[in-house]
Amino acid sequence: MDLTNKTILVTGADGFIGSHLTETLVRRGHSVRAFVMYNAFNSWGWLDQSEPGIREAIEVFAGDIRDPHGVRESMKGCDVVLHLAALIAIPYSYHSPDTYIDTNIKGTLNVLQAARELGVERVVHTSTSEVYGTALSVPIDESHPLQGQSPYSASKIGADQLALAFHRSFSTPVALIRPFNTYGPRQSARAVIPTIITQLAAGARRLRLGALHPTRDFSYVDDTVAGFIKVAECDAAVGQVINVGSGFEISIGETARLIADVMGREVQIETDDQRLRPEKSEVERLWADTRRASSWLGHVPIYGGVDGLSRGLERTIEWFTHSDNLSRYKVDHYNL
Repeated sequence: MDLTNKTILVTGADGFIGSHLTETLVRRGHSVRAFVMYNAFNSWGWLDQSEPGIREAIEVFAGDIRDPHGVRESMKGCDVVLHLAALIAIPYSYHSPDTYIDTNIKGTLNVLQAARELGVERVVHTSTSEVYGTALSVPIDESHPLQGQSPYSASKIGADQLALAFHRSFSTPVALIRPFNTYGPRQSARAVIPTIITQLAAGARRLRLGALHPTRDFSYVDDTVAGFIKVAECDAAVGQVINVGSGFEISIGETARLIADVMGREVQIETDDQRLRPEKSEVERLWADTRRASSWLGHVPIYGGVDGLSRGLERTIEWFTHSDNLSRYKVDHYNL
């Protein structure tokens, strides 16, 4: 699909990945409608921090992904929908699983129903590497079994299966992108890389972290955004799942030490029990097989491998350590 002259709706445009994706689409000259979560403060989330030219170029729709009427209204006149709106914090899903069913499953159903009724040309639904659970084989390809090891991952499995079911049942043109662990500027401190950076930037000599041994495949946000756009453009992706990651795994402990080295800090790491997942819920190993993304999309991560991770971390650290940005984070409080 050629996205030229297409009107693109981004749900979750106010969030971490969504705001970067929205900005990139605007810079590419696309007509973009940004679905943001309605709030009494008239905040557009991270889009409030975008350049004035970008804010002026986007059409903002404030609503709630759980409201089918509002979702349908937001999608009228749109050719392509990039659906990112979701609850994503794993610890909070232990606390309030019902909200994850409403937002992630019912919200996705609202998007799919509206897309079917309105004749939307392409829907890109956002999955997550968490649906794989602890790797049974590595690298993890798209045929790997799905394992719900947290209420969050279970809700995303449900949403993914709904998206695929709509394609099989109604020929709804849905493609699934499955990003591995995206990081970069603006990410919530509930994620491990911002947690490490903000603690060090605030002068901590002891890092408080959860489990150190699990491995992750970290994808810099620019690479993830490029993956979204390429999936939207790829006709072969319809009805399919495509992993987007760096194709490189590293443990949480090694990541913490790498960040400390980049920031020129010497630290000790201590386990904070409240940051540990329940034993059977911890995902021990994630490592993306990216062959499908490479062959179908021509997607090669710019920040792949340990060298790419170091470069991505440098950019992320630069953003987080700017005083205006660091002040937005409550470093002394554990963020569910």
